[in-house]
Amino acid sequence: VQLQASGGGAVQSGDSLRLSCALSGRTFSDYVMAWFRQAPGKEREFVAAINWGGVRTYDTDSMKGRFTISRDNAKSILYLQMNSLKPEDTAVYYCAANLARLPDLYRDYLKWPGYWGQGTQVTVSS
Repeated sequence: VQLQASGGGAVQSGDSLRLSCALSGRTFSDYVMAWFRQAPGKEREFVAAINWGGVRTYDTDSMKGRFTISRDNAKSILYLQMNSLKPEDTAVYYCAANLARLPDLYRDYLKWPGYWGQGTQVTVSS
């Protein structure tokens, strides 16, 4: 499985970005997909996940209100729509894939048994 993340960039506070993650090498709909992020000096943290049927899991209510995870099974692409961006959203965003189901300890990136993309940088300035 190969995951290719894209769409990051440098934006102003309040702007929006849409990240994409393309999966190749396997059948996309077989995988639960997720986004994590890692801010400078911090551990990688869970952002959101989505299964093949579109059931979503978010880290916190604040992310749920501003971030939307979605997927296009026909195109094998995962998305993260990020609105009302804040400087504290500055991080490298990683996509991840796990076969069939969300891992029991899905919030812990160290316990994520599947695959990772290379990350895309998002920088939000005030």
